Amino acid sequence: MFGPVRQVGYVVEDIERAMLQWSSLGVGPWFYKEEVVTTEFRYRGQESTLPRLSIALANSGDLQLELIQQRDDAPSLYRDTLAKQGESAQHVAYWTRDRFDEFCAILTAQGYEDGHSGRMGAQRGRFAYFFHPDLPSAMVEISESTGGKAEYFEEVRKAAFAWDGNNPILRIS
Repeated sequence: MFGPVRQVGYVVEDIERAMLQWSSLGVGPWFYKEEVVTTEFRYRGQESTLPRLSIALANSGDLQLELIQQRDDAPSLYRDTLAKQGESAQHVAYWTRDRFDEFCAILTAQGYEDGHSGRMGAQRGRFAYFFHPDLPSAMVEISESTGGKAEYFEEVRKAAFAWDGNNPILRIS
């Protein structure tokens, strides 16, 4: 319905440890940003405090893995997941350049609820996380791959195919 799953996102307590663990399994290099700039954020449909996030991205083949560590107590599904399940795979993501609103409407029509949404960076595309109250393991992110996001994700994917196992963490400022 939305194309292939493009990403699996994990919430973690210690992102540095998680990157090293995945690297030992051959996943990398990790594109790590310690302070992600979130410019808009809504939690359960309401304007909310911007969470302080660290995010790392790497690919295993064509599938992107995302590690997310929240560094404050602002309300978010990341915090909710850690409280309920601990460190775990939290969501699958679908990417779209031009069907973001349509995909979000389809999920809403199927009974999914907007858990949190926003934008990271002034020009980057929007993101929205949906959950279904009757399907606790079915969290879905729709990610709008505009504003350079698609190109960045492609850079991460290409780096994985060329990675020789050295320098597993690339720190992005």
